Amino acid sequence: MRLLVAEDDAALLAVLVRGLRQSGYLVDTAAAGDDALHMLRVGEFGAAILDWRMPGLDGAQVIAEARRHGLRLPILMLTARDTVQDRVRGLDSGADDYLVKPFDFEELLARLRALLRRGGSAAGPTFRVAGLELDPASREVHSGGRQVALTPREYAILELLMRRAGTAVTRQAIAEHAWADAEVSWNAMEAHMARLRAKLGGSGGISIVAVRGVGYRLMRR
Repeated sequence: MRLLVAEDDAALLAVLVRGLRQSGYLVDTAAAGDDALHMLRVGEFGAAILDWRMPGLDGAQVIAEARRHGLRLPILMLTARDTVQDRVRGLDSGADDYLVKPFDFEELLARLRALLRRGGSAAGPTFRVAGLELDPASREVHSGGRQVALTPREYAILELLMRRAGTAVTRQAIAEHAWADAEVSWNAMEAHMARLRAKLGGSGGISIVAVRGVGYRLMRR
């Protein structure tokens, strides 16, 4: 799953990114509120973690604008503010949860998992195509009733293909979604696709096919 983390404290941002990536998430970052809002509007994120105090728009303003534009992804707000009025303003802006600094990273992970389990958001309910199922909250994948262990990148590729099942997804879109923090060659992408196909096997009743000159499509057999 791809997350947006917006935090202007470079040291804290590095800790968050490292921990989230080690926990299997793909992470994009922003250090200013205006950049965070732009990324939320153009990207495809399963959830966002936003600091309250950032240059430009603050976290509450970013969330309010995101909600005004119809973005329903789960958002966890980080802040050093801990008065009742602050909590009320943060939640009223559209945040789904509120974590006061300093915090334990394991608590952040637990709160993130809880938000993703609630459903009704961009993380959404379980995706199903034929016998293939993907649960964005637990990040579990089942093919024909068999659980499939995927790497974070393989999961990110499959999640995007399932969100757009039946339509051709460009190589560029896949690269931006699964390799947001690195460059990838088309040969390397094809190698990942081959491993993903092999892991899914034939029991799920789906195929991942190459679309000449475009990218890939996930479809029923």
